[in-house]
This record gives sequence, C-alpha cells and structure tokens, in this order.
Amino acid sequence: MQSFSEMEAFDDDLYDAEEEDTMKDKYLTFRIGKEIYGIEIYYVIEIVGIQKITGVPDMPDYVKGVINLRGQIIPVMDVRCRFRMAEKEYNDRTCIIVVNMEDTGIGLVVDTVEEVTDIPAQEISPAPKIGKGKRNRYIRGMGKTGDEVKVILDVGKLLFEDDSEILSEIMGGGSGRKNTGSHSTEKDTKDTKEIFYEI
Repeated sequence: MQSFSEMEAFDDDLYDAEEEDTMKDKYLTFRIGKEIYGIEIYYVIEIVGIQKITGVPDMPDYVKGVINLRGQIIPVMDVRCRFRMAEKEYNDRTCIIVVNMEDTGIGLVVDTVEEVTDIPAQEISPAPKIGKGKRNRYIRGMGKTGDEVKVILDVGKLLFEDDSEILSEIMGGGSGRKNTGSHSTEKDTKDTKEIFYEI
C-alpha cells in the first residue's frame, strides 16, 4: 500500500502533467514593430501595463532596470533593444510580459500583446537560415496560423544568451526580494499599475 506522502507526490505529478497538457501548443503572441512574435504560454506568469522602471547601473542597454510588482523585484528586458531595433517611446499599449525561466521571473517589454493562439507542432517550421541579424539567433521556428506566419522565439536564448552572467545576476538578486527603497535613477515611464491579464 502506498503511503500518504507517495500518493500526494503522485497527485502532484499528475496535476503537473495535466497542467502541461492544457498549455501544449499554446503561444502568447505580441507585436514588435510590424512583426508578430510568439512564446510558449507555459513560461508566461502574467501581463501588466508599462510602469515605473528603476534603472540599475552597469547593465546591458536592453536591460532597462527593475520593477516592483506587488512587492517582488522583477528585472525588465526591452525586446526591441534585445533585437537591436530602434527604441520606441512607451505608451498605453506597451506591455510587460512577466515570464518564469529556471525559477526566476523577468519582464519582457513589447509594443503590444496580441492574443493566445494554438499552433500545433506540425505547423511550426524551422527558421530560415537567411541573414545574420541579432534577432535571428533567438528564433525557434515559424508558426503558421491560417494565412499568417508568426515568429516563434526561444525563451531560453532570449533571456540568457550573450550577457548571461550579468542577466542571471540581476535575476537571481532581484527575484523574490522585497522593495527596500532603492536610490537608483528611475526611467521616464508611465506609472500604470493595472494588470491586464494573469495566466
């Protein structure tokens, strides 16, 4: 006969398997410029409006700083800057997608969020090996939905490639910490606290 702890562990594994199954083939899509990108919904915690970002010294230009999200300090990466695209002033359509990777949270600033969509594995083709642009390194494949093609990103490479030590440091140092009133310079962004979605 199984012990209570063994049964509890089995139930947890079963729950995790069911949760992963419900998220299978689902992608959150968002827009950067004219292109629509997608990331696996499995990694997404929630989506919030753009808010006050506190700058952190000696970070790559694409790491804009940190936000205080209900007492949690979350590092913020601007995906436009990560792709070496021209910066765009944040507005009321700008969103921060909070993702979880390796048990740490980070916010991804995007122009606007589109939708959650189903893209079966058989509808994702390998990325074309054309050009050597910065963003091509983060592409996992091209997802076909109807007449549209969406660029599927590799979340791990997006977050950790290149300056992985620096980014991991700020993620490790920021995750789970309470706001203690940092004196870092605050960037000029709108302070909109409304939460749009929670996954």
